[in-house]
Amino acid sequence: QEQLVESGGGLVQPGGSLRLSCAASGFTLNDNAVIWFRQAPGGGREGVSCIDNSGSIPYYTDSVKDRFTISRDNAKNTVYLQMNSLKPEDTALYFCGTNIPVRDLTRRTLCLNPSHYNFWGQGTQVTVSS
Repeated sequence: QEQLVESGGGLVQPGGSLRLSCAASGFTLNDNAVIWFRQAPGGGREGVSCIDNSGSIPYYTDSVKDRFTISRDNAKNTVYLQMNSLKPEDTALYFCGTNIPVRDLTRRTLCLNPSHYNFWGQGTQVTVSS
C-alpha cells in the first residue's frame, strides 16, 4: 500500500529549527514531484516548498526563502524540509504530497500549488511560540 508519513514536527520557540521528514512506502518517490504544504487553523492549503519531477529543482514560497531547505534522500525514499529561523506565522499542520501516478510539475507555479497533488500523508504539527 502506498503511504506517505510526515514526522519531525513539534513545539519550538521563534528563531528555532526543525527538520521534517516525509517517508514514502509502497512506491518510489525518486521520479515524483514532492511538495510540502501547510494548513493553519481556519486557513487554506499553502504550498511551502517543492521539488520538481525533472531535475529535482527546488522551489520555495517567498515567505520561507532563505529559511527553509527541501532535499531528498533517494536511498531512504524520503524527502526532508529543514526549517530554520522559524516564525510564529509558520505555525501550521505540515503535509507532504506527491502524485500517483507521476505527473509532470516542472514549473514553479505548478510545483508549488497543493491542488496539483493527489496523495499526501496525515501531517505533522509545527507550533512556533514563545
